[in-house]
Amino acid sequence: MSADAVRTVRAGRHTVEVHRPDKVLFPKGDGGAQEYTKGDLVDYHRAVAPFMLPHLRGRPLMLERHPDGVDGPRFMQKNTPEHYPDWVGRVEVGKEGGTVCHTVCDDSATLVLLADQAALTLHRWLSRVGRIDRPDRLVFDLDPAGDDFEAVREAARLLGELLDELKLPSAPMTTGSRGLHIVVPLNGHQDFDEVREFARDVAEVLAADRPDRLTTAVRKKDRGERLYLDIQRNAYAQTAVSPFTVRALPGAPVATPLSWDQLDDPALHARRWTIADAVDQARTQPWAGVMNRARALGPARRRLNALRG
Repeated sequence: MSADAVRTVRAGRHTVEVHRPDKVLFPKGDGGAQEYTKGDLVDYHRAVAPFMLPHLRGRPLMLERHPDGVDGPRFMQKNTPEHYPDWVGRVEVGKEGGTVCHTVCDDSATLVLLADQAALTLHRWLSRVGRIDRPDRLVFDLDPAGDDFEAVREAARLLGELLDELKLPSAPMTTGSRGLHIVVPLNGHQDFDEVREFARDVAEVLAADRPDRLTTAVRKKDRGERLYLDIQRNAYAQTAVSPFTVRALPGAPVATPLSWDQLDDPALHARRWTIADAVDQARTQPWAGVMNRARALGPARRRLNALRG
């Protein structure tokens, strides 16, 4: 196919032109990493759309774009370009000194368009249009010092047990990089400051119980070899990688929801699923029912305070 080739894709009510579908975004690499093209990314976005869109709808996005593939330059796109079609969702949100018009992905056609734009990783806000200052997701990012997934697995279990004790539903997700995210659905009644303060206190309780293995230290030099319990994403205008989004790493690993039981799988690691098989995992619906059990933080805060004495 020529360098100026165009593939026309029908997605829902819209038709999207995919330019240079044979362009390699993920080159074949050492260690058996598979090669994937822009066309492969488009096909993945179309297949995963029914599972991914519920996690994207109504949320401002920051787009991580790699026009020349993962080996080329990267740039982070917040503002929606004027040349995007009128049917692409947009929301204007406040920032210091002005506003930003973020893209909102509400349908499969937008997912295809973003693949055409080589937007490999979709970073989503934890709040939605209409209640932009009230997050309905809380995210703990379990970030190991190295590539030690056993440390991540242990921290996830400890955090899950603590959240159970606080009577908060939670769900794990591979990041597609090194760690896990633990996601808690909220009812959107608290603002970002309250949510972040609660997340910090939960992390500090956990770290105090395992000070040799876990830390809440923001500076890397203060962490040593301990796993970092990162709660910094729980703030206005901060983002977290979306469930089922592709990471800009060799082999096209995917940030993939999993069930708590799957933590026991010895083959599990942060890059376990790629665009070749993440849809199969999605079809098992590992988070079935969890995101519909949104909670207020008031009762959990009282339980946490009681634990802290």
